Amino acid sequence: MLRRNTPGGSAGSDLSNDGTVSVSSSLLGVTGDTAKLEGKFDIADSIEIECEVGGELNVGGKFIIGQRGTVRADVQTVDAVIHGEYEGNLIATGSVEITPTGRVEGNLKTNSLVISRGGLFNGNVAKLKESDIEAGKPPIQLVKEKQVAKEN
Repeated sequence: MLRRNTPGGSAGSDLSNDGTVSVSSSLLGVTGDTAKLEGKFDIADSIEIECEVGGELNVGGKFIIGQRGTVRADVQTVDAVIHGEYEGNLIATGSVEITPTGRVEGNLKTNSLVISRGGLFNGNVAKLKESDIEAGKPPIQLVKEKQVAKEN
């Protein structure tokens, strides 16, 4: 199921003649216990995936894999948050976060990687080079420090 969360609740997407999906919204959600999508997807803003997806994704915002999501694809995005499973080559001009339930196997190119305790990463990490970034789109480097309460 495709759903879009936008202010005002409007929904929709455009399927082009070459089979790619272009979506402009604040967050597109792809869910379904048995849903499987394969192909090349161009997402203008952000996407959250809670099913199986394969192929290639170009995401203009945040790429989120939910706990029930499995993605086997090459992905280019701004930010990535992985709660489920990811396998492939990922380029993120912003940051990549692997949460405690996240499982990643593949190659990452980014300037910021956070792996939470319990998260799994098997692969290679490379620092993003200026030549890897489109002209006029510098990498986003936002770091939020979290204070951890000391255990007694």
